[in-house]
Amino acid sequence: MYSRFRSALFALGPETAHNVASLSARFAQHVTPFMLDAMYQYAHPSLHQEIFGKTFANPVGLAAGFDKNARMIPFFRKAGCGFVEVGSVSARKSKGNKKPRAFRLPEDEALINRMGLNNVGAAAVQPRLRQHAGQIAFPVGVNIAKTHGPDIMGDAAIEDFCESFRLLAPYADYVALNVSCPNTEEGKTFEDPNSLDQLLGAIMHERNQMSRRVPVLIKISPPHTASFVLDSFFDEILLVSLAHKVNGFIATNTASDRAGLATSPSRLAQIGKGGLSGQPLCERATGLVRYLYRKTNGKVPVIGVGGIASAEQAYERIKAGASLIQVYTGLVYQGPGLIRSIKEGLVNLMEEEGHSSIAPIVGIESDK
Repeated sequence: MYSRFRSALFALGPETAHNVASLSARFAQHVTPFMLDAMYQYAHPSLHQEIFGKTFANPVGLAAGFDKNARMIPFFRKAGCGFVEVGSVSARKSKGNKKPRAFRLPEDEALINRMGLNNVGAAAVQPRLRQHAGQIAFPVGVNIAKTHGPDIMGDAAIEDFCESFRLLAPYADYVALNVSCPNTEEGKTFEDPNSLDQLLGAIMHERNQMSRRVPVLIKISPPHTASFVLDSFFDEILLVSLAHKVNGFIATNTASDRAGLATSPSRLAQIGKGGLSGQPLCERATGLVRYLYRKTNGKVPVIGVGGIASAEQAYERIKAGASLIQVYTGLVYQGPGLIRSIKEGLVNLMEEEGHSSIAPIVGIESDK
């Protein structure tokens, strides 16, 4: 079914296609929810986990960026996700960068975007998030980022993060700090250890003032190469994060490089800057998951994202150390049926190897 819909969507520009798909999802979640259940639902007890004090019916979630403004949460629950992460949301609303700002790379099953964190702002997202707070066995996380603007730097940038945190954290099952977004105009991130230390100090102070200690996660950039040669960059991020007792990591964000792509150099030059997602990130993201799992002795949960478009890739990421996984680019190329396909495949792979649940296989191949 999606193959026919995809042909129509791919005849449109990527951003227009996303808007059409989003409108279709919002229509379906209100008008045909029973049809969504029949098409996409698949549940199995071996997929259940308890993480961050929450019940996840399955480990397959929606990555940040697809539902920036928290308008499609019911759709992705009906489509079979075990959780969703909305955003990135910033304190101030933003139109983002100039168009065109999203591009498909079909030869690589990848996307490039330089959206510029376009979103309606934390105050507008708050009531939507509140509406879905506290759902049983369906955690809803929110990804927050600094407002897109080169004038918001230093202390102002930290306060910008904190404003979003104050508005949204009370209604989130976890908050992911997008400290590594590569596609804003100023190109600055909070992955500098000193900047990250200051940000986490402020965020944890805000959390301590709240009645509920919402889990805080850090979203990290991918390594620069598929060979995954680690340097002190990741060690420093990890040390700072653990010093502030973060509750988990998300690996990884999009990449700013263009290493190993089949897409022609001329096409890439025409596209220009932006964050790369999809299959080219698969090996790098898996490597970072292994690193995080080993360095934390498996005691800090990791969400794996980047190039997951099959049950086999999801299984590999879980064995590398990811307790949960997220999809985004795979949905563009395969549609929402990918979610059910991954879940069914995971159950089959576990049964073939004699496993009865997800938890015991998390990180069993982290030493590869």
